[in-house]
Amino acid sequence: MTVGFALCGSFCTYERVFPVMERLSKSYDVIPIFSQSAYSTDSRFGAAAEHIAKAEAICGKPVLHTLTDVEPIGPKKLLDALVVAPCTGNTLAKLAHSFADGPVTMAAKSHLRNGRPVVVAISTNDALGGAAENIGKLLARKHYFFVPFGQDDAFGKPTSVVADFSKIPQTLELALEGKQLQPLLL
Repeated sequence: MTVGFALCGSFCTYERVFPVMERLSKSYDVIPIFSQSAYSTDSRFGAAAEHIAKAEAICGKPVLHTLTDVEPIGPKKLLDALVVAPCTGNTLAKLAHSFADGPVTMAAKSHLRNGRPVVVAISTNDALGGAAENIGKLLARKHYFFVPFGQDDAFGKPTSVVADFSKIPQTLELALEGKQLQPLLL
């Protein structure tokens, strides 16, 4: 089984995401995919080059990071599933509106043509605000499965939601069977 693992720009979650990528790489052939932000942005959570090197070391293959890198995913049926973790509010909105203007959204669009699962692990400060409608849109669509999520700071950031990244493997296993891991809301 081959799983695409797409990282977006919620850099503060990478310390929780990379161990899951490593765990999945023990059971699956994992192909790392980075959004434009993930591939090129240095932040207080680390340099982009460090994140790229880490993903490549874990997966044993180069990070896909351009439209031409990811476009063949669908036509060549390269993936059995695609995990988007962390999935930012920006990427969530693009997926909900079928935009394919970056490596992660193009990977999803290309992959979905085969009717295979996309596992979404959200991390956005606006999930219970403007991004809520995008979560609803994807929940109503075939082949999208969400990693259970909850508020990460209900009083300090009341609209912010983050997935429980440790539940990505369970969510993935069930998604491959066409089932959503429950409970969804933590």
